[in-house]
Amino acid sequence: MSRIDETKEFIPVRIAVLTVSDTRSLDQDKSGDTLVERLQAAGHLLAARDIVTDDRDKISARLRDWIADPGVDVILSTGGTGLTGRDVTVEAHRDVYEKEIEAFGTVFTIVSMQKIGTSAVQSRACGGVAGGTYLFALPGSPGACRDAWDEILRWQFDYRHRPCNFVEIFPRLDEHKRRK
Repeated sequence: MSRIDETKEFIPVRIAVLTVSDTRSLDQDKSGDTLVERLQAAGHLLAARDIVTDDRDKISARLRDWIADPGVDVILSTGGTGLTGRDVTVEAHRDVYEKEIEAFGTVFTIVSMQKIGTSAVQSRACGGVAGGTYLFALPGSPGACRDAWDEILRWQFDYRHRPCNFVEIFPRLDEHKRRK
């Protein structure tokens, strides 16, 4: 199972948090607050934070802006992963992905099943990579954000995590662009 190799040094990651909502403001954003609190408690840096409405073009534009920003390593979005007509975050993420991390949705579903049973089928959480940046679309509830961070992302963004982690392959995410 997972373990932390204490002989390795922790490497902080620069993480942007995007809340997708038609109704929330920063002072009402409990899911975004949950992610910010957890990533900072883990020793990572909040690179940026924003709220956009449930609009596919606006979401993908914000994602692209942050992907192009060398000060952002990871983007965590919360909200818009459900099944209703306004839930377009997953589609916006997939508009920008170069590669999808398909196992993220599967692992998130397994974690969710332990907490909320079969209601986990209503989430379309997903992850991917674009421009050397990791992107994850999480549901809009604080509990789902907590589960995704505590059970998956906290470990994958800790360079000391064994047997492997996302941080150690950062330098290789865009190696295809350097090939001749």
